[in-house]
Amino acid sequence: MEEHNHHQPLLPPTSDHHQEQQQEEVSIIKLTWVESNKIWKIAGPSIFSRLSLYSLAVITQSFAGHLSDTDLAAISIATTVITSITFGFLLGMASALETLCGQAYGAKQYHMLGIYLQRSWVVLLIGSILLLPLFIFATPILKLTGQPEEVAELAGKVAMWLIPMHMSFVFQFSLVRFLQCQLKTAVIGWVSGLALVLHLVVNCFFVYKYEFGVVGAAIMLDVSWWVSVLGLFVYAVFGGCRESWNGLSMQAFSGLWEFFKLSAASSVMLALESFYYRVLVIVAGSLGNTEIDIDALSICITSYGWEIMIPYGFLAATGVRVANELGAGNAKGAIFATKISLLISILIGLFFCAIIVAFPDKLAMIFTSNTTVISMVNELSVLLSLTVLFSCIQPVFTGVALGCGWQSQVAIVNLGSYYAIGVPLGVVLERFLGFGIKGLWAGMLGGTVVQTLILAIITIRCDWNKQAKEAYSRVVNRAISS
Repeated sequence: MEEHNHHQPLLPPTSDHHQEQQQEEVSIIKLTWVESNKIWKIAGPSIFSRLSLYSLAVITQSFAGHLSDTDLAAISIATTVITSITFGFLLGMASALETLCGQAYGAKQYHMLGIYLQRSWVVLLIGSILLLPLFIFATPILKLTGQPEEVAELAGKVAMWLIPMHMSFVFQFSLVRFLQCQLKTAVIGWVSGLALVLHLVVNCFFVYKYEFGVVGAAIMLDVSWWVSVLGLFVYAVFGGCRESWNGLSMQAFSGLWEFFKLSAASSVMLALESFYYRVLVIVAGSLGNTEIDIDALSICITSYGWEIMIPYGFLAATGVRVANELGAGNAKGAIFATKISLLISILIGLFFCAIIVAFPDKLAMIFTSNTTVISMVNELSVLLSLTVLFSCIQPVFTGVALGCGWQSQVAIVNLGSYYAIGVPLGVVLERFLGFGIKGLWAGMLGGTVVQTLILAIITIRCDWNKQAKEAYSRVVNRAISS
């Protein structure tokens, strides 16, 4: 009997382990679905808003491009270089709100959000005034960088008319982040869509019918941006944010130095990033490239800027989700949000890569009918597609930095990767190895690759439990001191 038992085949393992595995798989799928919804709830309206507002400048460029080549060059430089510098700095300064409001919302300290918003207005208003010389002295600055005289004169004139648009950034960027951190994102999409439709209509009417030219196009940009500001302001202040907006407060002027330091670090971090590929246009002009090269490059940079609004939506979503989870003291939630956001961004990057490689000529035809420029854009399409892929991955890591409050660290990484490696490498390839504009771009793409790898390593090595504890205690202490 004993022998019989000894040779008896082993019974199959109980199904408990198998059921546990199935439950875990279902749980992971469910968690992924829930987290994806949360990310898309922020990223979707953010992408639509960014695309709509960026499209304002693209519409203006396309109208100007059909007026004359000089008009296209002038409006391109005014919108893709001059306002992009101030856009980058002020957007960066406003991004401090993603850290502060995001963590405060996660910790349920809702009253602090309105105070942070007002502090942001004060700091950004000072920043916008300090940046005004870029518009006032645009013509001499552009001449100094080697731009053709006629283009520099007209671009300087357009820049002066774009000052109201520049001042609108102060309120628009702050209000968007204030609303995003509370997941009140639908209004952002609606207001941006309204501004876009209005802009298209008034451009058809004034630029074409009444021939206002590039100055008229610039004025239309100002009006459209201020429409978006007023829409968000009315919603936030008049009942849309009852928990977080308790009216104007003198507390907005306390703790300004701490806020300024975080804003300044955010500003440097995102401005170095935002301006990086715009440097291509300036360097290409100063190295004596032809107007055809610069027009083709401007089209590629504008197209890149259009597409980058999508990963920037995930930058915002990652920043908000990580900040919310850390503010609530939930380290695992912050890690999971990062993973899901990264996965979605990579898939989107691959999709756009394929489109750019397949249809580069269709892209160029939006902006110009010049066959030489279209041909040049075709040649640059592979570099553009690779830039788009890496630029879909990298903003997720920047979003993690915003959620955690690592702005100063990332600013140093950006400075080293972009301006100590990318730009010099690009100039060497362009000037000394004779690769032309392709070499310039390839070198700068190298800088993006280095930056992405460094940020990935920092994120992987992060002690998330420590970050969660610090974030929660920081929010509570700030609320008590305010």
